[in-house]
Amino acid sequence: MLSIAYRMVGSFSEAEDLVQEAFIRLHEAGEVDAPKAWLSTVVTRLAIDHLRSARVRREQYPGTWLPEPVLADPSPDAAIRAEDLSVAVLVLLESLSPVERAVFVLREAFDYGYDEIAEIVDKSPANVRQLAVRARRHVDERRPRFEPSREQRDELARRFIAALHEGETEPLVELLAADAAFHGDGGGKAAAVGPLHGRDKIAPVLAGFGRVGARRGVTARLVELNGQPGVLGIESDGTVVAAWALQISDGVIQTIHGVTNPDKLAHISSTILPSFRPA
Repeated sequence: MLSIAYRMVGSFSEAEDLVQEAFIRLHEAGEVDAPKAWLSTVVTRLAIDHLRSARVRREQYPGTWLPEPVLADPSPDAAIRAEDLSVAVLVLLESLSPVERAVFVLREAFDYGYDEIAEIVDKSPANVRQLAVRARRHVDERRPRFEPSREQRDELARRFIAALHEGETEPLVELLAADAAFHGDGGGKAAAVGPLHGRDKIAPVLAGFGRVGARRGVTARLVELNGQPGVLGIESDGTVVAAWALQISDGVIQTIHGVTNPDKLAHISSTILPSFRPA
C-alpha cells in the first residue's frame, strides 16, 4: 500500500498518511472480502483526491518542487528497485492527470489487470486501456535513460563524491554530461539552486558546495535513492541536510535532483541514524 501511495503522490510522509487513513477505514468497515484489493482501491482513490487538491499547492510551492527521496531497500524486490521509482520518473509522472497516473502506476509497476484497475478508478476497462496507452506513450517519450550496469553507476557516483570532497571544478566537469541539468528543492526553508543547465554552469556550483560542506563538517555519502545512485550530505550530528539523486547514462551524470528542504529529509535522517553517523 505504501509503495502504491508513494508512487502516486511522490511524498513519503503524505503516502504514510494516506495508508494510515485507508487502514482506519478498513477497521471501521469491519469484515470485507479481499482486504488487499479493498485497501488498494481505497489507497488509490485517496491518492487521486490528494493529487487533485495538491495541484494548487505545488503550483504555489517556493521554487522547484521535487518528490521526497527515499532510501531504497537493498533487496532484489522488483517493485521497490524498479526504475519507475526513480526521482526522474516520479517528476515525469507529475505531468499526468491523477487518474492517468493511477492507471500507469497500477499497470506498469504492479501489473494489475485492466479489469482490476477499472474497478479501482471507476472507469470502464476499455477506457482504462486507452488511459494506459496514453500514459505509457507520454512517459516513454520522455523516460530518462539509465546506465545499465549498477557497478558502473556506483563507480561514477564514487568518483563524483571524491571530486566533491576535493572542491575543484575540473574533475566535476569531466563527470557531467555537456547538457547536464541540476534541479534544487529547498521549499523556501533551505538554500537551493537551479534549475541550472550545462556542465560549465553546474560544475563550479558543485565545487562550491564541496568547499562549503568541508568547512561545515558535512560528509557526502554514497547511498541508493529511489533505486538509483544518490548522495547524502550529512552533518557531524547525523542530520541529513541534502539528498541528491543522480541520473547516470552513457558514462556521465545527466541530471541531479537535489533536495535540501528539511521537511523532505526528516524521514531519511531517522532511517540512517546511527549507521551513517560520521565517526
